[in-house]
Amino acid sequence: MRNIKLCIISVGNDEQSKIYMKLKKKKCEELGIECEIISFDENISKDIIIKKIDELNSNRSVTGIIVQLPLPNNYDAQEILDSVDEKKDVDGFTTNNLGRLLIGKPLIIPATPRGIMQILEDNKIELEGKHSVIIGRSNIVGKPIALLLLQKNCTVTICHSKTKDLAYFTRQADILVSSVGKKNLITKDMVKEGAVVIDVGKDIDYENVKPKCSFITPPFGSVGKMTIQSLIKNLEDFKHEDSFSYYE
Repeated sequence: MRNIKLCIISVGNDEQSKIYMKLKKKKCEELGIECEIISFDENISKDIIIKKIDELNSNRSVTGIIVQLPLPNNYDAQEILDSVDEKKDVDGFTTNNLGRLLIGKPLIIPATPRGIMQILEDNKIELEGKHSVIIGRSNIVGKPIALLLLQKNCTVTICHSKTKDLAYFTRQADILVSSVGKKNLITKDMVKEGAVVIDVGKDIDYENVKPKCSFITPPFGSVGKMTIQSLIKNLEDFKHEDSFSYYE
């Protein structure tokens, strides 16, 4: 077994990203995991960023690599993400790793979806046969959590910015996962009595929706905490240099 080291690539000055990176670094330090943040100006050439990632890919002391999202709009984010070796892609965002998730043979599961699944498991939420409605179709949360719930035999509906009559779908949800980032997007009248509600984007009118729910995550702390814990688990799963196994 080797020591664990995480490298985070940061581009630009997004304030929310700085908060997330600080939390990740703090958690790593608490666990004795080395964490290095490598920062670039938002006008740096993508080739320089990719060259640095290539160096980290070949560095045997580096266990995992994160490209902190969002990247500034002048970059092709997926091109930069795909430069990360899939066996060091601790976020699970490369095209290859997302493709593995699609066919049910993931090498790594993105941290927020993995954290959501852990919340559901820890709280003994029954999934099989339930109607899960996902609001948001990002590669970071929406699409991966839809696939994971589908693999647990949920019936899954994905809603997004072009969905007409969002409330029609949310009122059908046994399990509602919202990851849009729009305050009070989901109100009391949009939630089914007894629903399980997972608030990723601080989208839920929490105080008014809570009485209708059999389970609901608070707007602060719950999902974010499990995301960081899942990130650490992903990193630990990659701690052996030459031994990588698929999740069951």
